[in-house]
Amino acid sequence: MPSIRLKTDVAASAPDCFDLSLSVDAHTESMDSSGEQAVGGTTSGLMRPGDTVTWRARHFGVTFRMTSAITAYDRPARFVDEQQHGPFQYWWHEHTFIPLDTAHTLMVDTVQFRSPLGPFGAIADRLVLAQYMTSLLRQRNQWLKTALESSR
Repeated sequence: MPSIRLKTDVAASAPDCFDLSLSVDAHTESMDSSGEQAVGGTTSGLMRPGDTVTWRARHFGVTFRMTSAITAYDRPARFVDEQQHGPFQYWWHEHTFIPLDTAHTLMVDTVQFRSPLGPFGAIADRLVLAQYMTSLLRQRNQWLKTALESSR
């Protein structure tokens, strides 16, 4: 099963990073390139423990729907979102926020996922999806970093 770990240093407080990372509106803006839209559950504002959101997005020319739930929530240190329904056999994303000082935070994303279709899915995970998902996370984190640092 692929595992992605991405670290992003942000000149903003951990609570600010945590909150913006839970914003459905920020997620929609940061993923504009794939046309992600919240179409069910919590469709705007900040997500809370137990909330779900259904996303519709276009990747590889195909429209997907994925429903995720906030399954762990420890503000401002950490939260986890997990796929409830969608294209993956398994999707788990931990967001951790480590204060470096009062105005700097290390955001750490850890993602584990598995595609369906057994060995064919495992090959797609290794050859295509791990790199693609890493690129999407980098894009999102760069958007978050820019938004947080420009609001100072």
